[in-house]
Order: sequence, then C-alpha cells, then structure tokens
Amino acid sequence: MSESFVFIDALLRRPVPRTPVWFMRQAGRYLPEYRRVRERAGSFMNLCTNPDLACEVTLQPLRRFRLDAAILFSDILTIPDAMGLGLSFAEGEGPRFARPVRSEADVDRLPPIDPEDDLGYVMAAVRLIRRELDGAVPLIGFSGSPWTLAVYMVEGGGSRDFRQVKTLLYDRPDLMRRLLDKLAVAVADYLNAQIAAGAQAVMLFDTWGGVLPAEDYRDFALAAARRVRERLRLGMGETRVPAILFTKGGGQWLEWQADAGFDALGLDWTCDIGQARRRVGEWVALQGNLDPVTLYADPDTIRGRVARVLESYGSGSGHVFNLGHGILPDVNPDHVTAMVEAVHELSPAFHR
Repeated sequence: MSESFVFIDALLRRPVPRTPVWFMRQAGRYLPEYRRVRERAGSFMNLCTNPDLACEVTLQPLRRFRLDAAILFSDILTIPDAMGLGLSFAEGEGPRFARPVRSEADVDRLPPIDPEDDLGYVMAAVRLIRRELDGAVPLIGFSGSPWTLAVYMVEGGGSRDFRQVKTLLYDRPDLMRRLLDKLAVAVADYLNAQIAAGAQAVMLFDTWGGVLPAEDYRDFALAAARRVRERLRLGMGETRVPAILFTKGGGQWLEWQADAGFDALGLDWTCDIGQARRRVGEWVALQGNLDPVTLYADPDTIRGRVARVLESYGSGSGHVFNLGHGILPDVNPDHVTAMVEAVHELSPAFHR
C-alpha cells in the first residue's frame, strides 16, 4: 500500500497506517499566495477558467501542509454557467445568474452539456494538475449536486429562505423532477469526464440538501444524487475511483444516504462521527468533521479537538479527517498546520 494513497484506501475502507487528512476549500483566500494569484487573474472566474492558474492554486496548500489529497480548484456552478445562464460574481455578494430558471420554458431551453467542449478548461486543469502532482497524492474532482445547482439556478443566486426553489418544488414537482433529471445527466457526464482526464476520486457537494423537509430531501435531492451515482464510471479493483457524497445539514438522513451507492459520506460538524459510524459505518466510509471555526482557536485547543474527532470515530479504517465544511477565509495558516500535524501525530494509534 502506497502511503501517498492512504486517502483512497481509507475511502474504500482498506487498512491504513493512519487517518488521511485534507480539507474543503483548502485552496483559497486564507493563503497569501492564493490572494496574489487571484489578484493577477483579475476575477474569480478568470482564475477558474485558466488551467495554469487553477493548477497553481490547487498545488499551493500541498506545499505548506502534509495533506493526503489535492482537490481540483474550480466552482460548483460551472455546469449552469455552461448552460448559458449568465453567471457573475459580485464582491461580497456571491454568485448571480442573469437568467434564472423559473418556468417550464426555462427548463426546456437548458441545453445538454458536452464536458470536453463546454467545460474543456476544467478537463485541461485536471490533466495539468495530475501531471504536476506526479503521483505525490491523488486528485479529487467534484461537482455541485443536481439539487444544489437547481437552488442557485432557480433562486438566481444565493438565498436565505429558498422561497423560489421550494415553491417550484411544491407547486410543480413534475417540473422540478425534469430539471433535476437534466442536471443529473449533466453532473454525471461532467464527473465522468473529470475521471477520464485523471481525477482519482470524485465528490458531490449537496450544499443545500439540508434545507428540505425529510421526504423532499429523499425524493428530490437524494434521488437526483442517486441518479448521478448510477451513471458514474468508477472502475474496479486497484484503479477504482471512490465517490463521496456530502450533504450539509443532512446528518439525520445518513441511512438514506448510505443506501445511495456512494463509497463515503461527508459529515458536517453538527454530527457526532462516532454515532454516525455506528449507524452507517458498515456500509460507507466517513469524512469529517471538525468545526471550521475551531481553526480560530489556539493550536493546543485545535490539537485537543482533533483528538476528540479521532477518538469519537475510534479504531480502524474508513475515516478521512476533514473539516465539517469549507475553511474560512481569514484563518491563520499556522493553525491549519497545527490541525494537519495533530492528525499525523495522533491518528496512528487508532490503526495498530
């Protein structure tokens, strides 16, 4: 077993010498070197669509921290952008779509996506990153989930009450299913293209699944994620590409998620990872779940909190250490070092 691929082995619940660690948004604004590249790019979308710059910021955290995976630098909204909805980012306001999807005609107008043609800059970045990594650690590809993409597409951007998208779901469940079906095909094709380009694991970010009532989560958000999983070409054996599902706010539905066919489930910080393991740990690996705000605390406190997560999960494989959501933009990088080093130092005792 290669130490560099302890991440893949843990996702597939194979024996590992220690708990692997990476974290969501590990390439980002908390790093001064990222901010310099972002300034050079001129805009966030310029950074995402330039394979050379996307490769550079993907690799930056690996030069600072002893991480067990790289994750492609991109955005979850690449698919609706390629569908022609007019994506833009305003400083401090998040993403906006000039042409939201709110009617039957809007859904019908959404074109199919050819990932190599319409999102070729992503595939070019994947190939370049794989070449630059040179086998040091595996590369994670990702997409927003169909439901999360639908939220942004229908709302026209971020939302506090999700009024537009929930009203569409409640009034026209048939139309919402048609939208999610279209997006499930696009997401699966997009992830399969990333795998073909060199991604060694893939992750589906269902950022807004947790805003739904239970039955609607199961019947819409999770059902669409399941359709994505069914279309993924993950391979077998030594070349198997693990698939991770992360639903923020979805800890109450772990059994449903574990039945959807993914290799691992991401947990946010509101879950007790030990209880999660007792509920679904025989079916899937678990990823998480330190509260991102912990990284504002002093290094001794961070080390203690890392120990609590490791102790809660307990002995054996099937755990990938991560934050319960993305790293916050003004965290001190030295505190990230404290977290990563604590995982390296403390986790081997759980794998003897």
